[in-house]
Amino acid sequence: MSYLEAVILGIIQGLTEFLPVSSSGHLEIVKAIFGKNPEENMTFTVVLHLATALSTIIVFRKDIAELLRGLFAFKNNEETRFSIKIILSMIPAVIAGLVFEEELEQLFSGNLLFVGSMLWLTALSLFVADRAKTTHKDVNFLDSILIGVAQAIAILPGISRSGATISASVLLKVDRQKAARFSFLMVVPLILGKVAKDILGGKIDLHSTSAGYMTVGFISAFVVGLWACTRMIEWVKNAKLTYFALYCFLAGAIAVAYALFF
Repeated sequence: MSYLEAVILGIIQGLTEFLPVSSSGHLEIVKAIFGKNPEENMTFTVVLHLATALSTIIVFRKDIAELLRGLFAFKNNEETRFSIKIILSMIPAVIAGLVFEEELEQLFSGNLLFVGSMLWLTALSLFVADRAKTTHKDVNFLDSILIGVAQAIAILPGISRSGATISASVLLKVDRQKAARFSFLMVVPLILGKVAKDILGGKIDLHSTSAGYMTVGFISAFVVGLWACTRMIEWVKNAKLTYFALYCFLAGAIAVAYALFF
């Protein structure tokens, strides 16, 4: 891996993590083109996801502080109820990750035909969600579980996590701006938990990729992630999801073509 490749991958992660276009799918496509080995892929991907998780924490630090206060206040107030909704939303992804861990890891091995197909599925979900009626509804407890199911499905490379959760929220008639906020906050504990589990379990070899490359990739993903995260809510609120759907369809076509002809 070169420093330029590390920067490019970091920028892609920083942008696509907060856009409904699948960061995992884009990373798989670019890394396949760069010809990275699976071990290096996994380690570097974890580093990049950690960078964007940190950028999310910084941008939503006030929201996260409110969640923590609500969680430990043990009172029936809005903050406590929102904290419980975040916890409920995490359950489906945790179960899927534990039960299908080995099967999921095999999908992150440059299978661009699968990635392209999942990008097309993301495009379809965004296209359908864009036709849902706009409302100002808040996320309720049942919604949080259903949105969590969408997040669990989005573990698959090519399925956009933000796209799946925001689409599910919009179809459940949740306000788009509130859906984007909930989508970003619900993923932070999962990413941090997954990184800690993989490192402590010995699945991530921090020596498989040069510390210099990982540092450069981390910084680029973190900086771009800060910029993208601060603007994503407004983009989702004001832009048509169909535009993102068309982009995902095109990205999926590129992945499928590369898998079939290269």
